[in-house]
Formats: sequence, C-alpha cells, structure tokens
Amino acid sequence: MGTSRDHTPGPSLDLAELVEQYAGLLFGIARRLSGCSTDAEDLVQQTFLAAHAHGNQLRDTTKVRAWLCTILRNEFLKLVRSRRRGSTISLDGLGEPSAPDHAKMEVDGEAILLALDSLPEEFRIPIVLYFFEEMSYREISESLDLPIGTVMSRLSRAKSRLRERLGRLDLEPDHSVAHTG
Repeated sequence: MGTSRDHTPGPSLDLAELVEQYAGLLFGIARRLSGCSTDAEDLVQQTFLAAHAHGNQLRDTTKVRAWLCTILRNEFLKLVRSRRRGSTISLDGLGEPSAPDHAKMEVDGEAILLALDSLPEEFRIPIVLYFFEEMSYREISESLDLPIGTVMSRLSRAKSRLRERLGRLDLEPDHSVAHTG
C-alpha cells in the first residue's frame, strides 16, 4: 500500500553497508557514553533504526559518520532523560583485574569512568569523542552540530572538571586516558 512518506534510506545509503562500516565505531562511542554494553547495543540499534527511517533526510552522503554520531547522541540523550527520575547510568562490564600488576590500571579506569559519568552530557559527549574515538575538533563540531569554538571550550571545561575529580592524571591531547583495544 503506497504512503505519502518514504521511510527507506536515500538511493546512495545501504543500511547493511552502514551497519558493517559504522557499527563498531558507534558501539564504542555508545559504550563509553553509557558505561554499559547492553545500553550501548540498544543505542546502536536505535541509531540504525532512526537512520533507516530518516535516511532520505541526509543531504550530503560524505557526512554519514557525523550524521550517525548525531543520531547516536540524540538517542543517548533520550535514554538519559528517560532515566533522570532517580536512576543512574550503570557502569557494569568494567571487568575484573586479570593480574595484580593490572589492578592499578583497572582502578584508574574505573575512576575515569566514574568521573566521566559525573560530567554533564554537554561536556561528556565531546570528551568521549575526542579522547576515546580520537575525533578532531572539526569532526566533533560536525557530529554535534556545534561551532568549533564551542567544542574547544567544552573540551577545556571537561578536562578541567576531570582534573579536579581525578587529580593526578594528565589530560593533554597526546596522553589519552583510555587504552585502545
């Protein structure tokens, strides 16, 4: 039955290709934002459902990554708002120390996640994209639809707040607080 609205991706968007190309990136961002693998999976799924439903709205196919990150951010903010009635975002899946020499690193990782979780979303999202996803100011600006100056300001404020909470960690750009892997 024909409808007046077409909910399929635009002609140059293939949902399977989008999932294959961006699922890992989006899951990494979602996991770091939510602190929970289950929530991250749900956020990624919601992101792709929204992308599929609104694919015809993407005007510039060279900005698919930024568009998907924007959708993910919006889905995350919806999740946070829905839980704001007293619940907090969980930090499950932090893992158990596998060896005594890794215990300090794991504790520091937990402290970092707790400090990140305590930041308001306006600071948490840019800092996650910058440090964990290694996005440039420009990429963050496009993903969040913010001026570059605002991104830089939010990153600076986020780093200051994290320094206050964590004290001893150096949060300069070339000293990522996360491990890659």
